[in-house]
Amino acid sequence: MDRLVGEIMHHGVLTCSRETPIQDVARMMSEHNVSALVVVNDAGHLIGLLSRTDLVNARLYEQYWKHWRGLTAGHVMVTDVVSVQKDASLQEASKLMMERHIRRMVVVEAAGEGQKPIGIFSLTDIVRDIARDED
Repeated sequence: MDRLVGEIMHHGVLTCSRETPIQDVARMMSEHNVSALVVVNDAGHLIGLLSRTDLVNARLYEQYWKHWRGLTAGHVMVTDVVSVQKDASLQEASKLMMERHIRRMVVVEAAGEGQKPIGIFSLTDIVRDIARDED
């Protein structure tokens, strides 16, 4: 039987708001040794994702270079976030990641009119599961 995302995902997420300054985003990533932050609105619903790669790419663009210190998470975040429910199959979620060429997905549960982030499912989780596989 195929395992579920909820069985191997990283529970909990590090979040920030759209207004969080880029320096604070970088500091949070560094202090918590994470490669991405989930951007949420005031209701705690998913509105974006911001990775280390996004930060570096933004810093490279000349249009941002001059205004780097004024940037916020909202300026740099990706809004087309691929999310998954914790009861999705590992095979289904892995296939989606490979098709979309992404390293992580936000695990969400429905919350009113939005999606509440509850964890992160990443390539690292899949590799850890493979390493534990005793079949």
